[in-house]
Amino acid sequence: MSSASAEIKCIGNVQGVGYRYFCLQKAKQHNLTGWVKNCPDGTVDLAIEGEKQTIEEFITLLKEGPRAAEVTDVLIHWGEKLHKFSNFEIRY
Repeated sequence: MSSASAEIKCIGNVQGVGYRYFCLQKAKQHNLTGWVKNCPDGTVDLAIEGEKQTIEEFITLLKEGPRAAEVTDVLIHWGEKLHKFSNFEIRY
């Protein structure tokens, strides 16, 4: 398997609906590292590192989100895994 990183922006009704905690739970279940945070424009940004196939599975979950979320788009920028993170966290 190949390692990778991804910078992700989730667009839609993704703030105030438990989306960051959903991301935290799913990232830990998939052994991914990185972070998630709310942005002032109402979107949610993530930085993820792990196996590319695992990140792709995680992105599928991001598109669904928790029940209260309504994700309209997920933008992804792929890169090489840089080993910048040791865990997954919510940033404020």
